Amino acid sequence: MVGDVDVETFPTIVVIDPVAVRSAGPLTPQPDTLRRLLRVTVVDAPIDAGWPAVAPEIQAFAERLRGRVEPT
Repeated sequence: MVGDVDVETFPTIVVIDPVAVRSAGPLTPQPDTLRRLLRVTVVDAPIDAGWPAVAPEIQAFAERLRGRVEPT
């Protein structure tokens, strides 16, 4: 499913919603760091929040996760 995404660091987290990629990248493996990321990108984020552009391969990965594009 990751396709052309070059994952070099673990864990790498991708947070998506039905419209946008909210966050994508490596994360330190501490539970509090993940909690903060999810709070900012999901729990406390305004519905109309704008999110930074991501690399095309991350966008393609998000679309595959959403079921919009069949994996090749």
